[in-house]
Amino acid sequence: MLTKSSTELIRRQNRALVLGALRRKNGQSHTELAVETGLASATVTAITHELVDERVIERTEAPPAGGRGRPRILFKQRRSAAYAAFVRISSDMLQYSMVDYSGTLIHRIEERRDNAGQKIEDFAAGIRSALFRLASKSRVSREDLKAISISSKGVVADDNTTLLWSSVLGSQQIDMRKTLEPDWDAQVMLNHESLLVASALHSSLSQSEGRPIPRLAALSLGHSIGLGVVHADGYESPRARAPGFGHMIHSHGGALCRCGSSGCIEAYAGSYAILRAAFKVPLNTIPANFVPFMEIAKIASAARKGDRLSSAAFRDAGTAIGNGLARLISLHGKMPVVFTGPGVPFFDLMRPGIDEGLSASLGVRIEGPPDISLSLDEERLVFEGHLNHTMAVIDREAIAPRATGTRIDRPGTNGP
Repeated sequence: MLTKSSTELIRRQNRALVLGALRRKNGQSHTELAVETGLASATVTAITHELVDERVIERTEAPPAGGRGRPRILFKQRRSAAYAAFVRISSDMLQYSMVDYSGTLIHRIEERRDNAGQKIEDFAAGIRSALFRLASKSRVSREDLKAISISSKGVVADDNTTLLWSSVLGSQQIDMRKTLEPDWDAQVMLNHESLLVASALHSSLSQSEGRPIPRLAALSLGHSIGLGVVHADGYESPRARAPGFGHMIHSHGGALCRCGSSGCIEAYAGSYAILRAAFKVPLNTIPANFVPFMEIAKIASAARKGDRLSSAAFRDAGTAIGNGLARLISLHGKMPVVFTGPGVPFFDLMRPGIDEGLSASLGVRIEGPPDISLSLDEERLVFEGHLNHTMAVIDREAIAPRATGTRIDRPGTNGP
């Protein structure tokens, strides 16, 4: 016999299935939703009636299939049902984006960072102030903002709210939830940027293939070296992780890394490492806080003209990455690797070293190297990763559990 609690759990799960189906493809009919979710037509009808009444979704008309008969009734997200803010923390910039419930970008603010270092109190105050300005410009109230998703490279705690180490703050740790809770009722989430990139790539490539890709790695080249890995084995939902690839040891006691350790992969493959190697600066020299893109482009130009030191700097960077990928494949199995980030234009200079580093692994020599491809638009992938993760959370934790018949009244244009 079903209890009240078990009935409510089933109801929430069914609502989440319908919301998830609309998230994958906005604008579906009752019949399409029933096929997509596996739910009975009557159940889908009841849920869509609820969601329309709650002003979460809306009905629209489309021409009938074949051009004859009644217009088709399709359901799509109501854009004003909820809002989410994304914060992207990078070595030289902070980017703030506001999106509506359909995933449409409403407003964006970009701020250049001072790379001379910053106190954590000032950093937190800057984020709080920028989010208020973003909400005001977007005309989104405190009640309507349901989630704040933050991404950064570095080391993220298992609680998905605390940044333990980053190139921006160093060892200064910040709990994003505690920082933003006084201002917002929204759910606050922190993810490693490369995890979001890997998730976005896995989702798009799986859709184009028509089936889930079992495993995929996304490796970001730039001032930092970041890695995201997605597993989609069996019938479970894809699982994304961001192991600390850039700070795995490449050479014990080797080059000094920004994290304070010696011999990290990043200490050979990051932008500052390439600059250091190209100019034959001692390996124990304290790394630069930030290296402008144009400086690496100049070294790449010299390498392509035959300069030996410049060529060796990129090749050594590739060898460190290749060795790291060989260890990853040994642990997780062969998988496609997609390179992203501002360092992708110099990938051709790193490729010989990457191949050399990979070939040092017996497994790679037996099974062959992984499929390698490039993706130039990392910023778009970060945005899509934010979108996929955050909207799924809003659907699952803010919309699906609502009491039946609860209406969402848009307050209008009130700021926070």
